[in-house]
Amino acid sequence: MKQIFLVEDDMTIAKNLTRLLSAEGFTVAHAPTRQQAFDMLGKQKFDLGLVDISLPDGNGFTVCTEIKEVQDIPVIFLTASGDEASVVTGLNMGGDDYITKPFRPRELVARIRTALRRGERVSTVYEADGLYVDTTAGIVKKDGREIPLSALEYRLLLMFVSNPKAILTRDRLLGELWDAAGEFVTNNTLTVYIKRLREKMEEDPSNPEMILTVHGTGYRLGDRYASK
Repeated sequence: MKQIFLVEDDMTIAKNLTRLLSAEGFTVAHAPTRQQAFDMLGKQKFDLGLVDISLPDGNGFTVCTEIKEVQDIPVIFLTASGDEASVVTGLNMGGDDYITKPFRPRELVARIRTALRRGERVSTVYEADGLYVDTTAGIVKKDGREIPLSALEYRLLLMFVSNPKAILTRDRLLGELWDAAGEFVTNNTLTVYIKRLREKMEEDPSNPEMILTVHGTGYRLGDRYASK
């Protein structure tokens, strides 16, 4: 049974989340403050952290750093702020995902299960032919140059490096990216983000070599980048 480490100062939210996650087969350990979270980290082993960004004695970014230092587990941020800067800060400090309050219970559970699966199969650093992705630090480089990505662009790239030899269908991409930016991700939105990612990552975006289109199906990493 997977153990969720919930760091949330709102006791009503914490109670409802504990009830929800317990019903889904998880066990939940709750800490309402940064200090209590730090104390618990040395005493219990967890599988995933669910961390509120705003805490009475600090912030969730610090808690995420402490979790990653003590236990190498996925961390999902809970935030009332939809502003992209906060989200990118969290991802750059090692967060694996985020979800904006108020959230849909089924979506939260799906995101937790996805993070747990991803944590089991993806190494922290991916390198191939000049592409460098450090999923712990949230750093992306191409030929030694750091590439600034938005939160959704970063999530999209992680899907490709997490499945380097697979064709990712549009339906699968949409299923894992949905509502990642606080809004529903449509087919048109996906096309736009693929285009933006290519513009940042490809030498010639009009003739991509990294993110290839598989006509009628979806996308895949080019062979140069799919072999580690």
